Amino acid sequence: MYKVSIESVVGSTDRAVAMIQYDSRAIQKDDVFVAIKGGVLDGHDFISKAINQGASVVICQDFPDQLIESVTYIKVVNSGKALAVVASNYFDNPSDNLKLIGITGTNGKTTVATLLYELFKSAGYKVGLLSTVKIRVNDKEFPSTHTTPDSLVINAYLSQMNTEGVEFCFMEVSSHGIHQFRTEGLTFAGGVFTNLSHDHLDYHKSFAEYRDVKKSFFDHLPAHAFALVNGDDKNGAVMLQNTKAKSYTYALKSYADFRAQILENQFRGLLLKLNDNEVWVRLIGRFNAYNLTAIYATAELLGLKTTETLRIMSTLENVNGRFQYFTSDANITTIIDYAHTPDALKNVLETINAIRTTNETLITVVGCGGDRDKTKRPKMAHIASALSTKVIFTSDNPRSEDPDQIIAEMESGVEAQNFKKTLSITDRKQAIKTACQLAQPNDIILVAGKGHETYQEIQGVKSDFNDYKITQTILIELQK
Repeated sequence: MYKVSIESVVGSTDRAVAMIQYDSRAIQKDDVFVAIKGGVLDGHDFISKAINQGASVVICQDFPDQLIESVTYIKVVNSGKALAVVASNYFDNPSDNLKLIGITGTNGKTTVATLLYELFKSAGYKVGLLSTVKIRVNDKEFPSTHTTPDSLVINAYLSQMNTEGVEFCFMEVSSHGIHQFRTEGLTFAGGVFTNLSHDHLDYHKSFAEYRDVKKSFFDHLPAHAFALVNGDDKNGAVMLQNTKAKSYTYALKSYADFRAQILENQFRGLLLKLNDNEVWVRLIGRFNAYNLTAIYATAELLGLKTTETLRIMSTLENVNGRFQYFTSDANITTIIDYAHTPDALKNVLETINAIRTTNETLITVVGCGGDRDKTKRPKMAHIASALSTKVIFTSDNPRSEDPDQIIAEMESGVEAQNFKKTLSITDRKQAIKTACQLAQPNDIILVAGKGHETYQEIQGVKSDFNDYKITQTILIELQK
């Protein structure tokens, strides 16, 4: 049982409650309402509404001016943290009853978490997954809306996993989730750090804060857990500075507990040497070599037999929207990737360039999201134009921003000698169509930024949009 840091209580604590809610619209009779101070809305403004709808207990950081006698008010130091702890206790601390592994870092979280799920499932275990793309409880699949769901959702799914006998759960842990205490009250058996690069500086005040939020996840791992970090990333050592967990490293370039070497790198896959074992895998590129090394190391630390791990690793497929590719009848290769940070885009383009010859044209279609970190826009454009033969700047999810203004901010990062490579087409479908029209046999098209997403958001309206399906359809139509 985890404890909430309580400052004071007004009213009776001897009462039965129904459910916990932090959204006043969801309140029903005898629910607990947790008033959270958010970046846009303050839950304290909705306490009266929650009570009118039947809340019998209010957890808050500041008492309202008027207290109702029939309601119990609990004042806490941090209501976000309190929500997480109360949610865990409400569901009988489900993370204690399985091995929960958290994966954090800028890039690779989804691939590492998803492929670990696939690996352990193939090895015969009952497994859970909490990821950006989807949530899975054994064979059951549920939609996902956040990289790290809110603490009520997390504990509800973990509780369902307990009911179904799940032994291992692999969970993406975002900086937002850590900062907003969504993982508070969870017992982790291990933590994995993939890398750290430019992202989320619209939310965090600085890169140092972004790094330190990630670090706090490892600071709070228990002594019985393991902390596995990328030793080739300079921030890997930072993650381990104050952890009580048993520390391990993985790397391609430097000495590490788990070391990988790329023996072959082709569009068909990678031949890797993992410690003293060689394995052929279907994933591509140096960045996936890091992901696979993290997966191999995690499986070893969780006690899976090495031979079984290597056998299953050789069967693993790319995660949806992560370097997902197909070749058309005209022999044009299209790659769909979620790369939406400078580092991720650079990794994907360098991977393609390392494999292709200079005879093929590489056409990149890329945009940047609206209402997000603006400082990465010129960096993304600089990387795309430097590492591609042709680039088409377009819309990603403009959200409430003017897409033409986003593109203009991207264009500012293009160096003079690369500007002649670029086109700007605001409509994403038209941009993809133009790339397909420009492509000749043996050429390569990279459509970056949205990956697995099946929608585009413009001025608050979400419309169906699937990069993979749209590109495939256009190439088929052009071949007729």
